[in-house]
Amino acid sequence: MTGIEVVLSVLGGIVLLSICTVVVFVLVVRSVVRRVRRDRAVSGATLRARARMSRGPQRSVLALRVRLDEALRSGGAAVELVPGASRSELPRLFGRIAEEGRVLDLQLRLMESEHDGAVLAQELPAARHRVDQVEQLVRHVRSAVASGLSGTTDDSLAALRSEVDREVAALRAGIDELQALNRRDGRASAPPSSASTVRNEGNRL
Repeated sequence: MTGIEVVLSVLGGIVLLSICTVVVFVLVVRSVVRRVRRDRAVSGATLRARARMSRGPQRSVLALRVRLDEALRSGGAAVELVPGASRSELPRLFGRIAEEGRVLDLQLRLMESEHDGAVLAQELPAARHRVDQVEQLVRHVRSAVASGLSGTTDDSLAALRSEVDREVAALRAGIDELQALNRRDGRASAPPSSASTVRNEGNRL
């Protein structure tokens, strides 16, 4: 192998290594971007930041997206607390609400790209009404979850109170019985009175 061939081989290896490095870097970046997009907390914070920094008609659209995101987030947090979620209809119903919210968010994103103020002015009332409806549905879901949790807590606390009352009554009965036994034992072992001692001495005389 001549010197030129060695140099070409080295250069080819360097180029191949560079290509592999770039490919790996691109794949890592894509993975991070997808993970960030899936992370609702990060996406919600980004959305709120954009709403604060935006100007013009788009700010109203972003404000609606923020409201929608917060409503769906609060509803999802409530549904996760449902006891016996596999037997409840709430998770399934909220899944339908979340799907409608996802479609509504796509519509709002489409409106966000509209730069004609007149068109946005016509579309905003209907979009605001849809967001209001989603918020009302989520409030109903949260109320149902809160009622279920309150009922479970009330029943559990009532049962616990009954058990505590029984244990306290049993403990008091045991203490009363122990005190009665102590009083009887005290009387049985009490020393004879002074009068009895005087009578006994008189009899001996």
